[in-house]
Amino acid sequence: MSKEGHMANDTETVAFDVIDGIAWVRFNRPGKRNAMSPTLNRAMMEVLDELEFRSDVAVLVLTGEGAAWTAGMDLKEYFRETEAEGLKGVRRSQRESYGWWRRLRWYQKPTIAMVNGWCFGGGYGPLFACDLAFAADEAKFGLSEINWGILPGGGATKVAVELLPFRKAMYHALLGEPIDGKTAAEWGLVNESVPLAQLKDRVTEVAKILRAKNPVALKATKDAIRRVGVMTYDEAEDYLVRAQEAANSFDNEGRKEGIRQFIDEKSYKPGLGAYDKDRKVR
Repeated sequence: MSKEGHMANDTETVAFDVIDGIAWVRFNRPGKRNAMSPTLNRAMMEVLDELEFRSDVAVLVLTGEGAAWTAGMDLKEYFRETEAEGLKGVRRSQRESYGWWRRLRWYQKPTIAMVNGWCFGGGYGPLFACDLAFAADEAKFGLSEINWGILPGGGATKVAVELLPFRKAMYHALLGEPIDGKTAAEWGLVNESVPLAQLKDRVTEVAKILRAKNPVALKATKDAIRRVGVMTYDEAEDYLVRAQEAANSFDNEGRKEGIRQFIDEKSYKPGLGAYDKDRKVR
């Protein structure tokens, strides 16, 4: 079953298709290398609202139309035009961009960044917001802000420090030199890098694996990974106990079925795959 959708905004800056449980969301400004504008940021929030609780969406993939993922913030529309409105315009544009990145970080469904081309500057915000990231070998990543006289904003500096070793983060931010997808994978910006011609197939493969897993457990797990990194061990231990209790109370039947299939039926092994979540407890 396939459904298609395009947000009804004037410039159609975001587009999406839903195919077999996977929502393929696209930055849709190929002529501007998918640079993020205030219009795009507002449209993206609408798309996330549209898809988050749809029963036919199990996984969300974020990619770019054309030869870029996103070249970052639109220098004219996001910076010059909003700055002309003064502090009010600047703060509004920041809320709109940071808002959907934050929303994506804590999204109900698992999310995958499929970086098919340029990923620069502000693009590091949604890159980090996605749970997993796969890149084309041919993709280009860069913090080029130093080259035009500012520091990497929009959370990009934080993303670099979160994902990269200290020396690589410093080198990446200070020199402003682009790296390709292979290097991005070696450094830890993305999970894997493959040739562009194989990228969609690889992401589809991963999305299908995620689609088969218990959605309550997926949400609890992705939240836990993001939360515990800033906690002490004791704080993390307490949080995870409570998170497990909450997940069990919300979907205890699913948990029981997984245990039943493993212990009673011996029909699957947890280390080798997911239990059949579409079967009911007997």
